[in-house]
Amino acid sequence: MKFEELPTPCYVVDESLLEKNLKILNGVMKRTGCKIVLAQKAFSMTSLYPLIGEYLSGTTASGPFEARLGYEKMGKENHVFSAAYREDEMDEIIEICDHIIFNSNTQLERFKDKVLAAGRKVGLRINPECSTQEGHAIYDPCSPGSRFGVTIEHFRPDLLEGVSGLHFHTLCQQNSDALEITLNAVEEKFGPWLSQMEWINFGGGHHITREDYDIPRLEKCIKRMQEKYGLEVYLEPGEAIALNAGYLVTTVLDTIKNGMDIAILDTSASCHMPDVLEMPYRPPLLDSGEVGEKPHLYRLGGQTCLTGDVIGDYSFDKPLQIGDRLVFGDMAIYTMVKNTTFNGMPLPAIAIQDKNGDCRVVQKFGYQDFAMRLA
Repeated sequence: MKFEELPTPCYVVDESLLEKNLKILNGVMKRTGCKIVLAQKAFSMTSLYPLIGEYLSGTTASGPFEARLGYEKMGKENHVFSAAYREDEMDEIIEICDHIIFNSNTQLERFKDKVLAAGRKVGLRINPECSTQEGHAIYDPCSPGSRFGVTIEHFRPDLLEGVSGLHFHTLCQQNSDALEITLNAVEEKFGPWLSQMEWINFGGGHHITREDYDIPRLEKCIKRMQEKYGLEVYLEPGEAIALNAGYLVTTVLDTIKNGMDIAILDTSASCHMPDVLEMPYRPPLLDSGEVGEKPHLYRLGGQTCLTGDVIGDYSFDKPLQIGDRLVFGDMAIYTMVKNTTFNGMPLPAIAIQDKNGDCRVVQKFGYQDFAMRLA
């Protein structure tokens, strides 16, 4: 199947672009000896887990379902962190996870002995209270009142027996200079206990595969923890694995006018690309321009009843026609994992474009996928 023959809406992941990212990450692992695991919360396309597993050390999860997915579909190292675990899910988590990271002193006290008795590694998430982000407070785990991690004020060294590693996650789509600043804060506040640990997890938010990312500085940060404290270093990026490796193919259903030209697509910002509204951001669109760059300006929106279901304003060389195909870029990350069937919107099909340029649809969805979630 050719790209232009795909059904719409459809997510398409380019296998070659994904592998390009994986090779960059694997290079960091080989040069430093660190381990990089896939944060499934950003990208959980299991048909590509065999490929990802060739380059990375395993997976990390935010709860039992993701943990089970990584265990069954990749079968390598399997880490898990949750803001709080339920009593009735701990047995399964212990069975399938190698590293189990706790968010609080109370969770640590409640479950640590059980985890250690099973031979699993126990970690504690710390909060260095070092915000390096601007404009994305919703994604800043170090923001005031954050529910993530133990701050130095509440840190209890008396609970560290059996804890083999510390975990922090403070970044979002950032470069390694932000990691370096964060490491300074970690050392300043938690340095006395780092040498007691076996490993440290730098969390996610590292845009390692972005063109302007400073990889040498990242590797310097990794080696700093290895050489100074003898720690094994983990990173768990999500976006970096599939950054710029996917597309969302859509079709123009209608064009209308209301003070400007508007095009209604068979996709939805709310349902299929929610970060457009949550971040917010304007996704790249092939063969289009910024406002004023090309002669024909359109506001692109979805079919749902939500007035704010707007993808953005784009300009084009010629007027859009019903049936035209539009292709949004960077649509592998935080799309499939976050999409919904609000308003009964069909979920996009999922396809892979192989190294020869041929496409194959690996998943389709229908009415039952909408109805099964309701009662």
